[in-house]
Amino acid sequence: MSGAGVNTPLLDTIEPDEPSETPQPQPKATAHQPVVLTPTNRVAEQYASTSSDAEAGITGILRQSAHPIALMFLYLFRITAIVMYILGGYFNNYVLSTVIVVVLLSMDFWNCRNVSGRVLVGLRYWNQVDDDGESYWVFESRDPSRPANPIDSKMFWIALYAFPVLWVGLLIIAIVKLNLNSVPTTILALIFNVTNVIGFTYADRDAKEKWASGMAWNMGFSGIGGQLLTGAVKNSVGRVFGSR
Repeated sequence: MSGAGVNTPLLDTIEPDEPSETPQPQPKATAHQPVVLTPTNRVAEQYASTSSDAEAGITGILRQSAHPIALMFLYLFRITAIVMYILGGYFNNYVLSTVIVVVLLSMDFWNCRNVSGRVLVGLRYWNQVDDDGESYWVFESRDPSRPANPIDSKMFWIALYAFPVLWVGLLIIAIVKLNLNSVPTTILALIFNVTNVIGFTYADRDAKEKWASGMAWNMGFSGIGGQLLTGAVKNSVGRVFGSR
């Protein structure tokens, strides 16, 4: 009897072992409850913030640029010329500071017209004199099937139009302060900058007109119609830049 009394509690203890297996999936369900949605959202927010910061920073612009060296020198010459012009008032040697600014402006003019414009946006212009002594403007443009890098194009046009505005502001300040010694330098800077603005603006317009005439040619306006359209385009640009 004592053995039977001992067996009954053993059976009682064995029976609850089977239902004890059923609550085991519950911790698994609770483990899956904190779903991985919150970490992925945070990572996405981190990626968005870092990408915007990278695009806004100078290093991000240079990384996305196809020609970072040409882009860097475009801004280097222009910023250095303005900085030297502003700091020139603190130098005792006015002639030396003016010469440095003029040299920087000349280097920027040559670099913008012959290197930066050709490399960054695929445009170039120059004035040529024929055998009859007549001068005319010549424009070069990249093949439209090879578009420029968007960052290079955007930064080039910003530099082309923004810095003349800065020189206009410096010219106004020099006139207001009656600093007549600085007026010739600012006027020379405006001549260099505005020349590049006009040249590249019409070079870009000429490139678009060539692209339009090429599209008209491909659409079937070859022969006399294509020649007339191409001639009209060249004449319209030549009237603007041709010196009479």
